[in-house]
Amino acid sequence: MVATPKLATTPAPIDAADILTPAELSERLKLPLSWIYEKSRKRGEHDNPLPVLRAGRYLRFSWPDVCAWLRSNSSP
Repeated sequence: MVATPKLATTPAPIDAADILTPAELSERLKLPLSWIYEKSRKRGEHDNPLPVLRAGRYLRFSWPDVCAWLRSNSSP
């Protein structure tokens, strides 16, 4: 039996235009900035926080990841 080589999966490159600051995300979603900070906090193990990219004390958001999160958390 010949083993099939595993293909390396690399994540899709992040487009710089898709990276948003909290203020930009707030504006794009038409939601208060406080909502953005509240939803990006981790509290318990069962929470599903807004996906965030952390660079030290700075928060950045990937627009495609946020869209996927919104779809998965919307009520039918």
